[in-house]
Amino acid sequence: MNRIISRWLLLPVLLVALVAAAGCGSSSSSSTKTKNSVKGATQASLTGTINGSGATFPATYYQTAIQGVTQANSGLTINYNPTGSGAGQTDLQGQLVDFAGSDSLVKPEDVAKFNGGKFLYFPTVAAPITVSYNLSGVSKLSLSPATIAKIFQGDVKTWNDPAIKADNSGVSLPSTAITVAVRSDGSGTTANFTKYLTKAAATDWKLGSDKTVNWPAGVTKAEKNAGVAQVIKQTDGGIGYVDFSDAKASDLAFAKVKNASGSFVAASLSGASAALAGATINPDLTYDPLNAPGKDAYPITAPTFILVYVNQTDKQKGTDVKGFLRYILTDGQQLAESVQFAELPAGLADKAIKQLDQIVVPK
Repeated sequence: MNRIISRWLLLPVLLVALVAAAGCGSSSSSSTKTKNSVKGATQASLTGTINGSGATFPATYYQTAIQGVTQANSGLTINYNPTGSGAGQTDLQGQLVDFAGSDSLVKPEDVAKFNGGKFLYFPTVAAPITVSYNLSGVSKLSLSPATIAKIFQGDVKTWNDPAIKADNSGVSLPSTAITVAVRSDGSGTTANFTKYLTKAAATDWKLGSDKTVNWPAGVTKAEKNAGVAQVIKQTDGGIGYVDFSDAKASDLAFAKVKNASGSFVAASLSGASAALAGATINPDLTYDPLNAPGKDAYPITAPTFILVYVNQTDKQKGTDVKGFLRYILTDGQQLAESVQFAELPAGLADKAIKQLDQIVVPK
């Protein structure tokens, strides 16, 4: 736990370097990049303090974007507390924060709980959810959706199980017991991982999909993505689902996953971008890239969103929220790759920028 806390304490120092590197580096491509300027995010217009909480999955990116926008607006303070998607939604419901980060959508039965009325989804970035593992002597691993489902619901208990062998012809697998690591907190990462299994392994996955699920006895639970990553890193035979950024930061190995086209694909930003290209955008700007078609698509690619109320109650806070979102959707997109996130497709970013006009700020 001390290592987790230390990592978050060191994050602001690392972020300064990341922002500087992103500003000096060259843009890698192409059709997914957005080129809009940060209209309305000037030093004169953004001052004061706004607060957010929620998803840990995009926390590194949000902190990087916060560093960027506050450097350009010296009077602005933005606080983001990565408490998990469930806690972020609850905080926004009670109007305890000005915005919430969430990787999962609000359940229909929970919409009425939002005391501030109608809210909007703003897509921000996307990234793979890795199936990370720690297994002595095994540096390469491939897993099909059915095998992943069986591992995480406790049907497969050792690494030399026939199901794992079938996915890894020619690989010498030990009889080591499998230790499954999962989230203990309400998590959008859990929701997306289990939603993927519901879609891709429908006949094998029995635990449903939500921010929390009824895991079988014997799993090891940990808070936040970084907590799950630490369990895996410390446990020979460990396996768990971890966001790409935390998996890379913890130097974890992760399995190739069989996608909808039948290809085993490693988690990568290019694989995430391929999944985004095959996703359908809904009218409310939510979208689902999980198990998306395409031979290069990484199948466990998760979206993430910022939720804000349509009707803002404070002029300055409302102006700051809109300015922060505009930065994320424009210049902030160019910071995503530096912290292991995929940018939004340009068309989706443009739609989100236009949606900013629906936020009503008092005069």
